[in-house]
Amino acid sequence: MSESNQAVSAFIERMGLAAQSDGMPRIAGRMLGYFIIHGGPASLAALADSLQVSRASVSTNARILRNLGVLEATAVPGDRQDYYQLAERHYLRLLEGYVERMGTMSTSLAQAERELPADWDDAQARLADMHHFIDNARDNIRELIERLAQRADEKPPQGRS
Repeated sequence: MSESNQAVSAFIERMGLAAQSDGMPRIAGRMLGYFIIHGGPASLAALADSLQVSRASVSTNARILRNLGVLEATAVPGDRQDYYQLAERHYLRLLEGYVERMGTMSTSLAQAERELPADWDDAQARLADMHHFIDNARDNIRELIERLAQRADEKPPQGRS
């Protein structure tokens, strides 16, 4: 195996381990690593072959990554297979999804603060503390999204294969 192929394989494996440590399936992280390097489009069969995993696993994890906004389905003219490619600015979509999920948590915290008895001081304090954290984190991530989006508009990524 060439040095560059070893570097690609090592990167893909590290992405798998990183995803796994974040609670995602390892294969999803490996697929993300593959697409960061190769872009796409790639068929599910080619992904399964390249990553040496089952096509069913690739299909399941492609769905996960598509739902997160990381991958998008595409087609290759004259080919009936399912193809995927890395979504443009996939990192912004990941952050936007995180902000959305944090919004759901913020709503749940606010509802609990309203519904729990006011004299439950310790619980109310923990709820308020968590609610404050979530709302500040959401604001900061929204600012990050805006900065990254502006930067991406100013400087398009350099193409490499």
